[in-house]
Amino acid sequence: MSYDWQPLLLTFKLAGVTTLILCLIGIPFAWWLSQTKVRIKPVLETLVSMPLVLPPSVLGFYLLLAFSPTHWFGSFVDQAVGLKLAFSFEGLVIASVIFSFPFLVHPVQSGFQNLSPSLSEAAYTLGKSRWQTFLYVLLPNIKPQLLAGIVLAFAHTIGEFGVVLMIGGNLPGETRVASIAIYDEVESLNYASANFYALVLFAVCFGILLTVYLLNKKLIMRVGGI
Repeated sequence: MSYDWQPLLLTFKLAGVTTLILCLIGIPFAWWLSQTKVRIKPVLETLVSMPLVLPPSVLGFYLLLAFSPTHWFGSFVDQAVGLKLAFSFEGLVIASVIFSFPFLVHPVQSGFQNLSPSLSEAAYTLGKSRWQTFLYVLLPNIKPQLLAGIVLAFAHTIGEFGVVLMIGGNLPGETRVASIAIYDEVESLNYASANFYALVLFAVCFGILLTVYLLNKKLIMRVGGI
């Protein structure tokens, strides 16, 4: 029996692109959040954490309204760069970045907050800029948290359903990711195909998480001098 690999390939593509974008914006934001003392910090932390407790369908609904060509945001993006965000891969990427944001920011922010201020002070004393200190001093010292955040964001994107369904629908080759394909196959009573997609996702997520735990254990032992 032959299986359609397209939903799986699209899933991993979505997870990869989402994780890359999250690394570019989420890691610097987590560092800033760990350092800032602005009064609205609790509000910002609450907004970042909302996807953890908010039903995916709620977030997906409001994003779908925002991405609609009749909304100012969707209309602006369409006219400015020619992208239709509703029911498109690009819309899925934006929604996935928002929905997976706390899974990267929280562990990375925790890692930065647990670092001794003396690390940054020593780097500044040696003439390092803030960017050099961030890149070459701070990041290497939070490898376990950094790895955990990246992997959690990737794995969480793989498992998305509610947001993906609301924003992307079920367009083959465009928005039909594996989680949607599993739902479709079960509705069609095609359990063999559903089992195939589910087993692949299970194996990939299990392998990724196991690798992270093993690597983090080695990193912690190395830091502890064991």
